[in-house]
Amino acid sequence: MNNILWRHTSTLLALTSVTLVGMMPVRAENTTNTTISSDNSDNVVQKQENSSETPGTTLTSASALLTAPTSQIERTPTATTPQTESTQVAQVVSPGRTTRSGPSYIGIGGNIGLTGNTTLSEGAFTVISKIGLTRNLSARPAAVIGDNTVFLIPLTVDFPQENLEVTQLNIAPYIGGGVAISTGRDSTVGALISGGVDVPLSPQITATGGVNVSFIDETDVGVLVGVGYNF
Repeated sequence: MNNILWRHTSTLLALTSVTLVGMMPVRAENTTNTTISSDNSDNVVQKQENSSETPGTTLTSASALLTAPTSQIERTPTATTPQTESTQVAQVVSPGRTTRSGPSYIGIGGNIGLTGNTTLSEGAFTVISKIGLTRNLSARPAAVIGDNTVFLIPLTVDFPQENLEVTQLNIAPYIGGGVAISTGRDSTVGALISGGVDVPLSPQITATGGVNVSFIDETDVGVLVGVGYNF
């Protein structure tokens, strides 16, 4: 009886030991799987956190891209409205302005005729003027008064004033051309070449001298000398 009980007891203990040994690897695998699952979960959580940060970075980059052009636009100077052609012409041509040779003026003088058959070729009283148009150009209408008055209308290029060391005076040369109109019964129009110098004497007075050559019937040449009041 006791032997039989002992045998049953030994057999039960042996079965129990085998069962326990067989269960141990399974638990180890479960533990490993649990660890791997835990690591995977951590990785997933980390990836989710990283992915949650990535949109923020993308939005920040997009915001920077959107902000950059705006700042550039703000720094871009406002385009000025181009002036019209008429406004530009009005600013360039200003009758009566000062030119490189000096201020505009009106005055009187005398003509000394050299050759020809019009009043320009005779001694005569003369009304002279200079009307500045631009910085470089001026009109110099004059009237040589006589039996058949001759009107001179040249357009001249004015040069800057230069100092003459000998006389200590400034002179401003000019040269140009235009038309000469002889009045009277034989009213005729011809070409005109004019050249000379202006000599500023004071802020109010300018002396002038020049040669006028007209081509009406013949070649007429006259030397003009005068003084003008600046305006």
